[in-house]
Amino acid sequence: MSPVIFHIDVNSAYLSWSALEKLKNGSSVDLRTIPSIIGGDEKSRHGIVLAKSIPAKKYGIHTAESVASALRKCPALVTEPPDHDLYHRYSRAMMELLFSFTPDLEQVSIDECYLDFTPIAHLYSSPEDAAALIRDHIFDTLHFTVNIGIAHTKVLAKMASDFEKPGKIHTLYPEEIPVKMWPLPVSDLFMVGRRSAEKLIGFGIQTIGELARTDPAFLTTHFKSHGRLMWEFANGIDDSPVLSEKQEAKGIGNSTTLREDITDPGEAEKVLLALCESVSGRLRKAGQLAGTITVEIKYHDFTKASHQAQTLSPCNTTGEIHRLACSLFGALWDGRPIRLLGVRSSRLVSEEEPVQLSIFDLPFTPKPEEATTAAPSPEKLKQLDTALDSIRRKYGEDAIKRGRFL
Repeated sequence: MSPVIFHIDVNSAYLSWSALEKLKNGSSVDLRTIPSIIGGDEKSRHGIVLAKSIPAKKYGIHTAESVASALRKCPALVTEPPDHDLYHRYSRAMMELLFSFTPDLEQVSIDECYLDFTPIAHLYSSPEDAAALIRDHIFDTLHFTVNIGIAHTKVLAKMASDFEKPGKIHTLYPEEIPVKMWPLPVSDLFMVGRRSAEKLIGFGIQTIGELARTDPAFLTTHFKSHGRLMWEFANGIDDSPVLSEKQEAKGIGNSTTLREDITDPGEAEKVLLALCESVSGRLRKAGQLAGTITVEIKYHDFTKASHQAQTLSPCNTTGEIHRLACSLFGALWDGRPIRLLGVRSSRLVSEEEPVQLSIFDLPFTPKPEEATTAAPSPEKLKQLDTALDSIRRKYGEDAIKRGRFL
């Protein structure tokens, strides 16, 4: 039996959740029924559009454009600031509801997740009926709408959920690809960002179908490994499984959505340091060493990129993980404004297991003239992290901070 995967996506999540909260607090206006957006500051006209209502979309307003641009298109536009604490509460409520159907869930962002329907398929008459039940249960319980895409692969389920909205259910099985997906513009394909789309169009590749029929060797020549990925996705090829919460032990990571988009590499490295400190602390608490580090970037236009590399030897020190994360960031970042940064560790091994040391793990005695400038040894860095962990356990997480954060 082929796997059946659902992609569940909240319709205009930020706007829907803000609208619901305002109605709960006595507002007589539902933001979803008027031209409105979430994001930025109406008075300063700064920031970008994070979410928009359907009436706002009719004015040509789109996600990630500037608030100033949106207001020029619709001067009567209602602007609400984001409330991320509120959004996390609604997100948790939805995930708890979905866990009542199955534990086989992979949450990929605050407002979307994959659900592996295969193990529970025998409980329902069809995937479509089960999806309708889930959609209706979310609306009846939490009062917001979701789209659900159904397919045999994650990428096709993701594509299907982006079809007509809101509150719709769509399938995208292999035999439906030529009719439902291939006529779409190439920019609609998951993982094809603006720059890639412009480059593809420059080669005369206008639609997803044309991309699917392009020689993958040509795409690899011009886009490297991303070219092969785009070709596979255009053909519905994706063997990645739904990674449920029970598999979380295979990796430890952390990410943060930045209060403001950043373009300064120094600021980015400071954020990476905070993330690496969190990840390394959790690794040490779990008694684990990381063999691979991944850095993820989400740009201001919501396109994503990631890069990973193996550590010289498995480690869990903040300094070593941060060093590798900064190296990965430098190779990955293309200069565009950054909205989110993430650091993830994987290929974990127990601290108790013997590991192959690298030459850089060996004790190092600097020459006399270098003694004042030599970097701390790996053993000294471990001792530092152990001391910091001890202080924080005894006096709280904020008991001691790195000077860079002051």
